[in-house]
Amino acid sequence: MNDPATIRRLYGRRSGHKLRQGQAALLEELLPAISVPEDGPLDSASLFGSDRPLHFEIGFGSGEHLAYRADLLPDHAFIGAEPFLNGVVGALTHIRDKHLTNVRLHMGDALEVLERLPDGALSFVYLLHPDPWPKARHAKRRMLNHGPLDLVAAKLKPGGEFRLGTDDPTYCRWSMMVMNQRRDFQWLAESARDFLTRPGGWPETRYEAKARRKGHEVWYFRYRRV
Repeated sequence: MNDPATIRRLYGRRSGHKLRQGQAALLEELLPAISVPEDGPLDSASLFGSDRPLHFEIGFGSGEHLAYRADLLPDHAFIGAEPFLNGVVGALTHIRDKHLTNVRLHMGDALEVLERLPDGALSFVYLLHPDPWPKARHAKRRMLNHGPLDLVAAKLKPGGEFRLGTDDPTYCRWSMMVMNQRRDFQWLAESARDFLTRPGGWPETRYEAKARRKGHEVWYFRYRRV
């Protein structure tokens, strides 16, 4: 039987409300043009035509953060993976409206794409407001487990950064426990203020805004690959 802490399977929703005509057109026309190829090795040169810093967002929601960072850093390259259809449509809308040419999307499991990247290829990895799977028996389904983290660590270059955001107290405690067991990541926090205040270049997403409207605290974790 597999050790739950090493499972590298992505759990998440796949579909939501029915798409409008314009959204369906984005899926048919824009998504094929910017999708990550279905097979073969990947790197920034093959995806974007040049060797440049490469960022990866695991579960980009509706794409606000992904599009913000890509717009902020036009000379960098971005890959986003999201299994939720309506989230992909949201990201496509941002990409179209901002005329972004430095983003590639994968509608599916982020780990499948990560595995195809060379070791040390990534400058940043983002995991923002992942599903907390709050029940103890579902802890093995959390993305923040050693199996996925082993993969993230392998693909991040030394000095690269892993960013995690959550508004769930259970996930916050779990993440701190798991990350404290790692020797390949350095927590970039010297005081509580460092993970209670959103860092520069980290925009508020709709998930974070929703959490704050509910009165939830939000925690921002930054780790350097050592």
